[in-house]
Amino acid sequence: MNPVAGIGLRSPHLAEIARDRPATGFLEIHAENHLASSPALRTVERLREDYEVSVHAVGLSLGSVDGLDEGHLDRVAALIRRLEPALISDHLSWSVADGRYFNDLLPLPYTEEALEVVVRNVLRLQDRLERQVLVENPSCYLAFAHSTLSEPEFLAELVSRSGCGLLLDANNIAVTAHNLRLDPGAWLDGLPASAIGEYHLAGHAVNDADGKPILIDDHGSRVGECVWALFDEIVRRYGPRPTLVEWDTDLPVLDVLLDEARRAGRALDIAVETNARAA
Repeated sequence: MNPVAGIGLRSPHLAEIARDRPATGFLEIHAENHLASSPALRTVERLREDYEVSVHAVGLSLGSVDGLDEGHLDRVAALIRRLEPALISDHLSWSVADGRYFNDLLPLPYTEEALEVVVRNVLRLQDRLERQVLVENPSCYLAFAHSTLSEPEFLAELVSRSGCGLLLDANNIAVTAHNLRLDPGAWLDGLPASAIGEYHLAGHAVNDADGKPILIDDHGSRVGECVWALFDEIVRRYGPRPTLVEWDTDLPVLDVLLDEARRAGRALDIAVETNARAA
């Protein structure tokens, strides 16, 4: 996929996008919203005539020690065959234990044992889909005392051992860095640049926790200026990649979401032009 900016396709905007075909680089759907045949999925199929599509899963639970749910994996694989998306992704997290699903993306300790679990699950996923999958860095609100690897080190090892790619979420980096008192620039050091296949941008909320602000990755507002600044640094470091603007709560009118994507697109265009002059 070319380094363009797109938007997350959410049900309140589906009919408007299908009718008006607004200009945007690509559309991303959540896999779990389209695992059964439906009028919405048929509309997504028609939209593929005019847009590239990416599929972002939220329920594969790549960190589950029990392995992937084969039934869920079969449904995701059927969706991938049906849509033939340009990009496929999920999160560095877990959400299933003993057959029970949790409605959250839960954190992992960054240890060798956890790494082996995620590598095994990612290899199974890629084998089933016969495609490379991008793994997204999560938003973190706490750190495990027994972690032996930093998050970037964990991601780099995951890429090396599984052959997966990375989905670099600038908002998640900003949220993690603030909550764990890390330097976001230093967080970026050491990532395998060639493995980065996509960027995500989103808004976050600021909550109070015992008199201290904590950032919450809620995808419910415009992208914050601190995230835009970090995104500019990421693009300077790693170059332009397909970039998605996510908005999942308190959805605005479609024009607001498209405006955010246009801002991301301008940053990518500047990077492309800079690279062309330097070549």
